[in-house]
Amino acid sequence: MNEDVEPPSGHTAPPPGAPMLGPPAGAPVTGPPPGAAMLGPPPGAAMLGPPPGAAVRQLTFRLPDLPEVRRFAEDEARAVDMPDEAVADFVIAVNEVATNAVTHGAADARLRSWVADGDLVIEVHDGGTWQPGPRPGAVGGMGLQVARLLATELTLRTGNGGSTVVMRFPGKT
Repeated sequence: MNEDVEPPSGHTAPPPGAPMLGPPAGAPVTGPPPGAAMLGPPPGAAMLGPPPGAAVRQLTFRLPDLPEVRRFAEDEARAVDMPDEAVADFVIAVNEVATNAVTHGAADARLRSWVADGDLVIEVHDGGTWQPGPRPGAVGGMGLQVARLLATELTLRTGNGGSTVVMRFPGKT
């Protein structure tokens, strides 16, 4: 995945108008080791996977399958009685992360969903190598930030096994 978590080398702030995703330049930094990127709680703190016994639905997809990903997301949202006004935002967030997975990560990606404490949880995984973005002059690159703003919680894990984004959204309110 290639997204807007770390500014490119030589840049100390996000593009104009974009919210900062970390401490200001020069502030002490704690968290993942150099080269790793993370949004949300550290690994082991939350959202590591479905709770024992949870029903998990899965979809493996490629770039041409993104319309199916959006249908899957909408079906999952409606299955948990997510309010109608929240379904579109949910589908946008899932689509942004899924698109990143198959355009910047790897040709094949996996989407899993489950319910935890009444919330709908979506996990998108690709086997690619993390590449921070956006680059100066890029037209896009804000998809992960959009998803982060729409989700109640978003965790990003990267490493040798690929990139995984886990998002949590309220179900029926």
